Amino acid sequence: MNNKGFNWFFPIAIIALLLFFIPNFFGDSGAKSIDEDEFFKIMQSGKVQNVLIYKDTEKADVFLTQAARTEMVNKTANKEKDPFSAFDMAPKADYTVKYGDLQLFLQKFDTIKADNANIKTTKDYGAGKSPFMDILISALIWIAILGLFYFLLFRRMGSGGGPGGQIFSIGKSRAKLFDEKEKIQVTFKDVAGLEGAKEEVQEVVDFLKNSEKYTRLGGKIPKGVLLVGPPGTGKTLLAKAVAGEAKVPFFSLSGSDFVEMFVGVGASRVRDLFAQAKAKSPAIIFIDEIDAIGRARGKNNFSGGNDERENTLNQLLTEMDGFGTDTNVIVMAATNRADILDKALMRAGRFDRSIYVDLPELHERRQIFDVHLKKIKIGNDVDRDFLAKQTPGFSGADIANVCNEAALIAARNSHETVTKQDFLDAVDRIIGGLEKKNKAIKPSEKRRVAYHEAGHATISWLVEHAAPLLKVTIVPRGRSLGAAWYLPEERQLTTTEQMNDEICATLGGRAAEQAIFGNISTGALSDLERVTKQAQAMVTIYGLNDKLGNISYYDSSGQSEYSFGKPYSEETAKMIDEEISKIIENQYQRALRILTENKDKLDALANKLLEKEVIFREDLEEIFGKRAWDPELTEKPVTNSTIPVQEQLENDEDTVQAPESPSQL
Repeated sequence: MNNKGFNWFFPIAIIALLLFFIPNFFGDSGAKSIDEDEFFKIMQSGKVQNVLIYKDTEKADVFLTQAARTEMVNKTANKEKDPFSAFDMAPKADYTVKYGDLQLFLQKFDTIKADNANIKTTKDYGAGKSPFMDILISALIWIAILGLFYFLLFRRMGSGGGPGGQIFSIGKSRAKLFDEKEKIQVTFKDVAGLEGAKEEVQEVVDFLKNSEKYTRLGGKIPKGVLLVGPPGTGKTLLAKAVAGEAKVPFFSLSGSDFVEMFVGVGASRVRDLFAQAKAKSPAIIFIDEIDAIGRARGKNNFSGGNDERENTLNQLLTEMDGFGTDTNVIVMAATNRADILDKALMRAGRFDRSIYVDLPELHERRQIFDVHLKKIKIGNDVDRDFLAKQTPGFSGADIANVCNEAALIAARNSHETVTKQDFLDAVDRIIGGLEKKNKAIKPSEKRRVAYHEAGHATISWLVEHAAPLLKVTIVPRGRSLGAAWYLPEERQLTTTEQMNDEICATLGGRAAEQAIFGNISTGALSDLERVTKQAQAMVTIYGLNDKLGNISYYDSSGQSEYSFGKPYSEETAKMIDEEISKIIENQYQRALRILTENKDKLDALANKLLEKEVIFREDLEEIFGKRAWDPELTEKPVTNSTIPVQEQLENDEDTVQAPESPSQL
């Protein structure tokens, strides 16, 4: 089961190559051996260019002229050129002659050369050559070549490094193993909030540590745990905490690590991953973003039945609950798109537990601030409860970003500590973008922006269910010309009246332009987009329209994503369009009526906004008085809400849509 064992393929391949070239190692130089008479005969014909005489071995190497060598090669049909002659350190001799007495050999050589002036043969003397040294030099050359070949090709490619480094390990799992050698520093103490999710995963960890406690009562280990929730809520952090607490081998990888252009690679990696985990059982496998391979089969499958992603998913299903899956291997996975996962993956026996990791509530946001503020030098005026109230709808990642941004702002302003105002500026920076005080705006446009924002503030203050105002500014921020901050109530349910009031407050900006200037501008694009989506949801999703009735066309299973038809008739579609338009127009007329009745207060608020550029809740209380139905709403923490409504930013530039939550920025 050990996939990291010694691979015998490479040594065998090298030995085979050595055996293939063994004749070159132990053979002679390839020169033909001749006697003295034959040598002098060749010399008299003028074909010998040089003779290299070795005194110690009583041998001499004969080198022919270029013309004689060419003639000899052409006549020898069976002789082939050695393809490895390029590696020779010196040219090879054509003949080897063994002489008897050196004095007689040299005397006869000089006599023949003196008798014939056309013979240009020269003679040289050299040290005797050892055959063993030739063999050793050739062997060293080939060992160096094969060693370089082994390192560049097999070692680099086998380990996944270098260009094309996946040829020999492409079917191996890419999971990173964390065990007693590589400890994770994150524990459950570092995970603030998420109490319910921590409780469930702690039980999984406890099962691996003390399995007898559960098995003696007949319990079985859960096969899989699926973490579901919006981005940035701490799913991966929770998995890191499990790795730090489990004290068992922990394999971590992403769903995209299974995806490859080669057929069968994904399934092979799944098999290898589970083989490694079973060898180290008990163990935990964590697959982040599992929707990369776990998407429901049979949908949008235009590539044919032999889809690589489906093969990978099929292998994962088999490994999680098939034959031979009685080992203590738990699969943890994280995704923010659980609605598109395959039903076979979600059934009991595979992912037995589905843990929803929601956006943090008020008290959980305070705990998250406690964790992140430990690393920051904060001032005495920083109140964690206040920061938690100012960040509704923020995820854990957003809060971490707020703390980091506040520290950067404090450093930019040369502060000794991070103050309360630095945190407020950080929240504004994250939601609305960078403040642009130097942006040139015409006075007429600035006045229109002031009335637009004053219209939002007026309506939100005078209607019961609109979110209370925190701050309004006409200083350009990001790509918007003005912005308004609200603190919505964290509630579980929303009634029809509450949604109507929110639509009315959102349309207050355009209504103010109509009431004051008698015309409208393009600055309300983001407002119109938001109210259109809200009204459409009221009619088609939540069943809050009297004419259409208690009908919802929302498909939580995602089946309609690839549908080419509508679930309603053309007459119903026309009715839906009419009802959406009716809802929006009714609230627009209501906003016009409210602003007309309070025109003097609207003028006062707009003039104060033009004067100060930024106004707060206290300025509205000075003009309108306190809200009768909203006593101290911002002072009461809401702790029982599971569907928080996030802080909203009013972007009043026609090219910008206001973000629905900070996590979407």
